[in-house]
Amino acid sequence: MRDPNKPVPRGVYILPNLFTTASLFAGFFSIILAFKDQFDLAAWAILVGAAMDGLDGKVARLTGTASQFGIEYDSLADDVTFGVAPGLLAYAWQLHVFGRLGLAVAFLFCGCAALRLARFNVGVSTTSKRFFVGLPSPACACVMATFVLFMPYYPDFLMPILPGLTLILSVIVPLLMVSRVRYFSFKEFGFIKAHPFQTMVATLIVLSMVFSLPRLFCFLILIGYVISGPAYTYILRRRGKQLDPEAADAAKNAAKMQSAHESEAAVESEKSGQ
Repeated sequence: MRDPNKPVPRGVYILPNLFTTASLFAGFFSIILAFKDQFDLAAWAILVGAAMDGLDGKVARLTGTASQFGIEYDSLADDVTFGVAPGLLAYAWQLHVFGRLGLAVAFLFCGCAALRLARFNVGVSTTSKRFFVGLPSPACACVMATFVLFMPYYPDFLMPILPGLTLILSVIVPLLMVSRVRYFSFKEFGFIKAHPFQTMVATLIVLSMVFSLPRLFCFLILIGYVISGPAYTYILRRRGKQLDPEAADAAKNAAKMQSAHESEAAVESEKSGQ
C-alpha cells in the first residue's frame, strides 16, 4: 500500500488518463473505420474503448490518483467513444438508407450520451452505488457494436428488415440512457462475498461461452443486461417494493429532518405569539 504521507509520483497521475486517452483513440479510430466501411473492425474498436474506459477508473482508485480533471476528461472521451462513434457506425452501416431520419436517429447516440454523462456527473455524490440511473453509455455503445458483430447469425428471412431493426434499436437504446430505469452497477459485491464458489462457477461458464462464440454471446449478454433494467424496475414497482434501499433511506432521513424543522418553527411561532 502507498504511504499517504508521501507525494505520489507525477507519472502515476498520468497513468489513469492514459487509459482514458486510449479509450478516446479507440472511438476516433472506430469513426475512421466506419467511414471506410470496415464495420466489424469499427465495432471491435468500440469494445476496446469500453475495456479501456473500465480500467481508467479502477487504476485511479488503486493508485489514489482520482481527480476532478480525470472525471471531466473521462466524460468528454466517453461522449466520443460511446456517443459519436456508435451513432456514426449505425448510420454508415444501415441507417443511411433512411436519409434524414436515419441521420436524426444516429444523433440520438451522441445527444443522449452527452445528457446521460452530464446528469451522472451532477448526481454522482447523491446517487446510490448499487444502481445506475439509466443505461450506462458504454453498455449502449457495446450493444450497437455487438449488434453489428452479430451479423453472421442473422436468419436470411430477417435480412430485408435489418435496417428497420437497426432503426428501432438505435431509438430504444439511447433513450434508455436518459431514462430513470435502474441498472445494476456491479460496484458492490455482497453477493460475491456471500457466494464465492457459485460466483466463480458462473464466471467460468460465462467466460467459456464468450470465448467459444464471442459474436453470439457478447450480443446476447448485453441484450440481457438491457432488458434487465426495465424488468427489474417494473417488477419491483408492481410488487410495491423499493427500487433503491439507499435512496429510500436518504429520502426518509430528509423527510424526518424536514418534519423536525417544521415542528421547531411551529414551536417558535407559538412562543412569539405568546
